[in-house]
Amino acid sequence: MPSTVWVKVVGFSAVERHSINTLLRLSMRQTPTYSLWTADAPAPPHVSLIDLDCHQAEVEMASPTFNPHQKVIAVGSKPHDQAWRCYQRPVDWNVIVQALDGLFASQAGLDSDSERDDLGEVTVPPGVRVTLLVGMKPQERLYLRARLALAGLTDVDEADSAERAGPYVSSRRYDVVIISLQLVDADPWALVQAFNSMLSPPQAVIVATEKPSWLVMEHADQSGCIGLLEIPFNPPQVLQLLQKV
Repeated sequence: MPSTVWVKVVGFSAVERHSINTLLRLSMRQTPTYSLWTADAPAPPHVSLIDLDCHQAEVEMASPTFNPHQKVIAVGSKPHDQAWRCYQRPVDWNVIVQALDGLFASQAGLDSDSERDDLGEVTVPPGVRVTLLVGMKPQERLYLRARLALAGLTDVDEADSAERAGPYVSSRRYDVVIISLQLVDADPWALVQAFNSMLSPPQAVIVATEKPSWLVMEHADQSGCIGLLEIPFNPPQVLQLLQKV
C-alpha cells in the first residue's frame, strides 16, 4: 500500500474545496496520507472525488484518458453507475474520509504493498490491482511498467520464464497478466488457457508478440485475451489496450 494516496478532485465549490483540502492536510498525521493530485504529481491518482453536479464531471468521465476501473467517489443529486460510492449534499466529509480509510487504510504488518494470509497467499489491500509480466526482455518489461503505472497499476511482478512465474502464481492472485508469445520454456497459449481456466481468473490476459498477424490476433481473441500487443511496442496501442483493463 503506498504511504501517499493521491486523490484527484473534480469540481466542487470554493467552500467545499476548502473542506476537502483541510481534511487532506489533517491526514498528514496518519497512514496512509491523502494528498491532492495534480498533473505534476509523481504518480497517477489512486482515487477520484468527483462533483457530479458540475460540467467538469461530464468532461472528466467522457475523456479517453479516464480509467473506468479507477475508484470514483461521487457527490451529486443523482447516483452514477461508474461510481464506487455516491453521496448527496450536504456532504458529510468525515463519511467520505471513512470511505477512503476503508479502501486504503494500511494494515498492520504489511510487507511493502502486501502481506501473507494464514495459507501463505500474498494479499493486497482493497483497491490495489496486481499485474504479472511473463517472458519479456528486461527493456520490454521496463517500458510496460511505466505504462502500467500511468494506468494506475503500480504493483507489478516480473518473470522472464514460465518456470519463474510459477512461485508468483502460487502465492498471489493477479488482476492483469501479460504473456510474451516468444516464451521459450513453455507453450504461451497453454499458459493463457491455464490463467483463464483458474477458479478466480485474472480480469485481463494480454499477449505480446514480435510477430503479429491476423491469425495470431484471432487466436488471442478465441483464447479469451482482451488484446494483443505488438513488439516493438506501439504507444497508442498500449494506451488503448490498458484502458480496457
